[in-house]
Amino acid sequence: MIKLRWSDFKDNRLYYVMNKNEKPLSLKIPDKGKAILDLYRINRKENHGYVFPFLKDVDNHSAKDIFTKTRNATQLFNKYLKRIAKKCDINKNLSNHIARHSFGNIAGDKIHLLMLQKLYRHSDLKTTLNYQANFIHKDADDALDSVINF
Repeated sequence: MIKLRWSDFKDNRLYYVMNKNEKPLSLKIPDKGKAILDLYRINRKENHGYVFPFLKDVDNHSAKDIFTKTRNATQLFNKYLKRIAKKCDINKNLSNHIARHSFGNIAGDKIHLLMLQKLYRHSDLKTTLNYQANFIHKDADDALDSVINF
């Protein structure tokens, strides 16, 4: 997210290549996402094409500078997430990485596994199954209820 540029958006879609697997992806921008983007649009020029201000002063020819500023922004996000968790009495270790797991937990009973595989950009469905195994409890819960709570 830190590296998002305004040029990555076209026709209400986000186009990007995921670093982890180098696969291109296109996603519809949800209404909530549009509202957030609108807050940052006013600083478009000052941020030198980046959506968020964290890389506005980066040397785009220096991989080290990009890495350092990206890492520092991620650490700052994680610090703020921990403060938010404390204020909300959430006793979990919140971080950027946990957001992916939160999505998996919420999506587990709502999105078909083949679509989740596509959204996660997993090459093998087994990877998605293993990933979602931590979150899919509804079927087991319903089966247990049907026997115990008859």
